[in-house]
Amino acid sequence: MPLQKLKDCLDREQVRYVTISHSPAYTAQEIAATAHVPGKELAKTVMIKLDDEMHMAVLPASSMVNFTRLKGLTGVSTAELATEQDFVNRFPGCEVGAMPPFGNLWDMKVFVAEELTQDEQIAFNAGSHTELVRLSFGDFVRVVEPRVCDFAASGTLV
Repeated sequence: MPLQKLKDCLDREQVRYVTISHSPAYTAQEIAATAHVPGKELAKTVMIKLDDEMHMAVLPASSMVNFTRLKGLTGVSTAELATEQDFVNRFPGCEVGAMPPFGNLWDMKVFVAEELTQDEQIAFNAGSHTELVRLSFGDFVRVVEPRVCDFAASGTLV
């Protein structure tokens, strides 16, 4: 169902995309290796809370959210990682941790790491741990209308 909802959106917006089926994988790095997608092209969706409001942060598979930087960029009082309990019921039919980065489908804002703008393509989970969608980064921005900013960091969560 989530993949169909996503496909319906992409078809309605006349976006060219491909779906990639792969063996079950749960971390972004495992997914990139299993699906033979360059790690820098694979985007992961991290659920975050800014002043207790749910948002999506989309960043390269190998990066982490720098909450201090994100807080400064957005001007909020608090920026934190959402817990599974905070969002598990918001994405019916999606496997936890496999939500596609289309906040527009779930009425939430999306923040995209600047690093992802360096590639022509973006690939991401399509609601399950066995399927990806790949499309042009330009089409992703056109449909989702995310805020692109510099909040990704390598290493540990800050």
